[in-house]
Amino acid sequence: MPTAINAAVAQHTAAGSVPSTTAGTTEGAGGGTGGIYSAIISRNQPIIHVKEKTYEELHKKCLEKNILYEDPDFPPNESSLFYSQKSPVKFEWKRPREICENPRFIIGGANRTDICQGELGNCWFLAAIACLTLNKKLLCRVIPHDQSFIQNYAGIFHFQFWRYGDWVDVVIDDCLPTYNNQLVFTKSSQRNEFWSALLEKAYAKLHGSYEALKGGNTTEAMEDFTGGVTEFYEIKDAPKDIYKIMKHAIDRGSLMASSIDDDLGFSYGSAPRSNIGELIARMVKNQENAQMTQSTVDYQGMEERPAWTIVPMQYETRMSCGLVKGHAYSVTAVEEVLFKGEKIRLVRLRNPWGQVEWNGAWSDKSEEWDSVNEAEKIRLQHKVVEDGEFWISFKDFMRHFTKLEICNLTPDALEVDKFQTWTVSVNEGRWVRGCSAGGCRNYPDTFWTNPQYRLKLLEEDDDPEDEEVICSFLVALMQKNRRKERKLGANLYTIGFAIYEMHGTKHHLQKDFFLYNASKARSKTYINMREISERFRLPPSEYVIIPSTYDPHQEGEFILRVFSEKRSLSEEVENMIEAERPLPIIFVSDRANSNKELTADENAGKDGGKTQADEKKVSAANGRRSSTKAHEESEEQKQFRNIFRQIAGDDMEINAEELRNVLNNVVKKHKDLRSEGFELESCRSMIALMDVSFPDGSGKINFDEFRHLWDKIKSWQKIFKRYDTDHSGTINSYEMRNAVNDAGFRLNNQLYDIITMRYADKNMNIDFDSFICCFVRLDAMFRAFHAFDKDGDGIIKLNVLEWLQLTLYA
Repeated sequence: MPTAINAAVAQHTAAGSVPSTTAGTTEGAGGGTGGIYSAIISRNQPIIHVKEKTYEELHKKCLEKNILYEDPDFPPNESSLFYSQKSPVKFEWKRPREICENPRFIIGGANRTDICQGELGNCWFLAAIACLTLNKKLLCRVIPHDQSFIQNYAGIFHFQFWRYGDWVDVVIDDCLPTYNNQLVFTKSSQRNEFWSALLEKAYAKLHGSYEALKGGNTTEAMEDFTGGVTEFYEIKDAPKDIYKIMKHAIDRGSLMASSIDDDLGFSYGSAPRSNIGELIARMVKNQENAQMTQSTVDYQGMEERPAWTIVPMQYETRMSCGLVKGHAYSVTAVEEVLFKGEKIRLVRLRNPWGQVEWNGAWSDKSEEWDSVNEAEKIRLQHKVVEDGEFWISFKDFMRHFTKLEICNLTPDALEVDKFQTWTVSVNEGRWVRGCSAGGCRNYPDTFWTNPQYRLKLLEEDDDPEDEEVICSFLVALMQKNRRKERKLGANLYTIGFAIYEMHGTKHHLQKDFFLYNASKARSKTYINMREISERFRLPPSEYVIIPSTYDPHQEGEFILRVFSEKRSLSEEVENMIEAERPLPIIFVSDRANSNKELTADENAGKDGGKTQADEKKVSAANGRRSSTKAHEESEEQKQFRNIFRQIAGDDMEINAEELRNVLNNVVKKHKDLRSEGFELESCRSMIALMDVSFPDGSGKINFDEFRHLWDKIKSWQKIFKRYDTDHSGTINSYEMRNAVNDAGFRLNNQLYDIITMRYADKNMNIDFDSFICCFVRLDAMFRAFHAFDKDGDGIIKLNVLEWLQLTLYA
């Protein structure tokens, strides 16, 4: 069941498992889909070298070779069926021509009575299909009708779904799982019609398996069919004009569904763990009984035979009134009828099972219909047939049902009578554990680290009847890929968002801002649904939207959509990438000259004679010495120089192992710093990064480079101590944002994500060694970039040799 948590008084709770006139997409820096960042984030995913062929290409190829298509990505075996348990029964995958004679893709048009649920807890999906059939334009978008089992048949079909901002074409073969020559999952009321079964297969492929479709919310599939935006109502808390809202939704082609929670709080929206073996065993028994019944009926001479459906009962509970708890129904009509001189409000619903109907007032056979004239019956399409569809009075609907879901093709307010033009902005992002997965406002130490999106409301609404200066907008936060990742143990996170007013800054807002400023608006609840959406009315101003999971440290991707009536701007709040006064890079020739001059100075003192050139060198050396003496005032610096000379030898340069000895000897003297010292690999990185030099590097550093490194380490050490409040020798990865900022670096979310992945341990802590390595790398790479950025335009061009030299050595 979707678990709602009140945002204002949230208690710690386990998280449980649209066409528009203007659409702009902004790749959130926390979750952009391209470039180096994407490659790093997706580093464990297989590399796809060849773009997948289109349906047209595959279809043409099969016709030319006279073969039937076999889908290599969704093969006809158990991997496409279940992931949690192995099926105790062997299913046989068959093409429609092997199941029945004269198979057809669609017979007489696709309609809501073509859908009958099989042995899978996906009534939410089937209810959405039934709603989809009411809008022919949408239906043809999802189900291309130029497909057939007769003309140009090649065993290949395709369907289109909206997927997080894009429409994707899903190609499948027509092999379907059967048992005793009966379809196991969704089927049509007519045995030789297969569009609904093939649509279900395509949707299962989109999510990885048939089992992944078990349990869900109807709005999830509705959005995937339309790209629309959903609204969710608890019927007990619904607005007074909810009937008018439902009527407007039907009139505008919105998709709508309703459900009943059971007494245990279970809703069709969740997927409790079930035993696949028991489910299959019951299916086998039911199908055997169905076959026995079927054998007693003579269908000889009939072109079409009904498909024997099995009523799934793994979660749902049928009530005496005929309604089913824990089950989803499609809302297919909202009408008024004249009854004994009084207008009665009615709602038409459809059970995806294709049977089991309401048996109370205004049901198919109820006496109320006796008082309705024939013309009205025809207008309302009243039928006395057990097809799963029935009328119910609005009063009874409100008494029995608990949830209502509406998917709007545009986010026009259903309460108003006029159409509006909305602008849409789309931002992709991600929560990264240890960096940008800060949790809700109950966690002030990390809440501010969540991705932040600036919303600039520029113009007020055009409503002459509204005296307030107000901007209307809708925010929809959707988490991505959780259903597809179920086989990896993923469940839906409990998500929500808050909106704050901000002025005059484009930088990521810090912790103190949220401690001293209240939110201007927020989602009513945190809830474990795929999407949460909310309408708001705020004055024109600048705001920041903070999307988050309820608990911190939960990693995942999301899409944030903002719909506004008037012109607005929505973008991720990002820092400029920069460093305060990066020192110029030291090249090989500079270091070599420095070492040679120091040697010449010492030799000249021994010989007692000075040439004019010697004088210049001595003068230069003395200048360096006088500059150096300022750094030699402390006892620590004297020890450093002595240690360096002892270790470096005649060339006055040290390698990584020697650097480690120098640094660890000094670190040991700092009793207040809990550290085990520097690893050899860390010192190799320091050498490489201080030795960013072309055309070649020596793999060593001289005393000036070493002194520069140590001065930096000392200043970074102070920053580390500032955030190591418990003196554990580590800092929390979330605190790394402030530490990096204190060190003079300005980074964006992508870079903070990478720092966390690269330097934090499994507990999301960063030790002193890793902390220093990170800062050395940042310092050196900024210096290297500025060295290559000759014209200062923030863009450098490297050939492959330069790129590999820089990255491999560093």
